[in-house]
This record gives sequence, structure tokens and C-alpha cells, in this order.
Amino acid sequence: MTGRPVPAVLPPSLRASLGFVAALAALVVVVLGLLYAGHSEPGRVDVRIQSAVGDVRSPWREVALAIDFLGEPAGAMLVVAAVTGCLLLRRPRAAVFLVAGAGTTVATTTLLKPLVGRTIHGADNLSYPSGHTAFFTALALVAALLATGRFGLGRTARTLTVLTAALVAGVAMGWAQVALGSHYPTDVIGGWCTALAVIPATAWPADRIAGDGRWHRR
Repeated sequence: MTGRPVPAVLPPSLRASLGFVAALAALVVVVLGLLYAGHSEPGRVDVRIQSAVGDVRSPWREVALAIDFLGEPAGAMLVVAAVTGCLLLRRPRAAVFLVAGAGTTVATTTLLKPLVGRTIHGADNLSYPSGHTAFFTALALVAALLATGRFGLGRTARTLTVLTAALVAGVAMGWAQVALGSHYPTDVIGGWCTALAVIPATAWPADRIAGDGRWHRR
């Protein structure tokens, strides 16, 4: 069989740009975590953004609930469906990247919440960073990296597409979390940046460990 090798999920041409974005995002996560550690009230930035979002009522509340549902409980179903699709298409590398990226992002937010100790609506509701926002952004990043790799886009176009997908997903889920009162806006920013930091970091080992050596037919 002739053909070309399966493209890497994070090619060398994107490592520098997405690596810089990941480092900057990780810094934001740490800074916000330190600023709001142990807090149980919104900060000035939170108040301003919350006032801009306003009191969300029908039908926008239903829209927010639908988006929130995509994070949990539908999130697990989305991952299972996507992994199944990757395996049916004989793309184990993509399946590994999907599971590793989403799993590591969720694990990171889960570990950070008790470390930061920020709460909302009671001492038992740890809020920073937003797990919903991190997870949904992570899925968008993984999907965009895989899709743009298949389409053979250039470095600039691929970078812009991947970052745009992350922005759209983060804004959509972040708006839903703030509108529903589940998170402070800075929790959402922290969750978004968590995904931006984690996904590039998991892409490189996914390429190294799960290189499947398969070839696309021409």
C-alpha cells in the first residue's frame, strides 16, 4: 500500500506558537488561583462581567442549560462517541489524544479546586477553575487540532482555527456558567486557560507514544 504517514496531532510547526500560548495560559491559571485563593465572594472583575451578563431569563436560560448539559452529564457521552469514531476510522493516535487531553484537563481542574479553595454558594461548592469550561474547551481544541491536521492547513491557518475554536467553546460554556450562577467569571477564565495549558502538553506525548505507523491511502 502506498500513501503518506498519519499526521501528528501537534506538528513541529505549531509547537512553538501553541507552546507559548500554553505557558501564558498556565501563568494566568496560577495568578488567578493565588488572587482568589480561599475567597467566597466575587472580585471586581467578576462583578463587572456579571452585571454585563445580567439576569438571564427564558429563552436564554434554556440555552444556557443546554450548553451546560454538554459539559455534564453529556460530556462523558461525547468523549465515548468521539473515541468510538476514531477507532472505527482506525485512528488510535487520535483516540489516545482525545482521552488523554480530556482526562488530564478534568484531572487538573479537580486537583486545583481544593488547592485554591475558592467557593461559591456555600463552603462545599469549590469553584476555581471551572471544570465545565475547561472540559468543553479541551474538546474543542482536540477536535480542531485533529480536523485541521486532516485538512492539511498551513501553520498560520491551523493556529488561528485552533485558537478560534477554543475561544468560541470557552465563551459559550463560560457564558452559560456565569448566566446560571454556577461560577464566577474569573473561574471561567481559569478553566479556559487550564485547557489551553493542558492540551498542547498532552499532544506531544500522544504523538510520541501512540504513533500508529498507519498510512492513508492515496
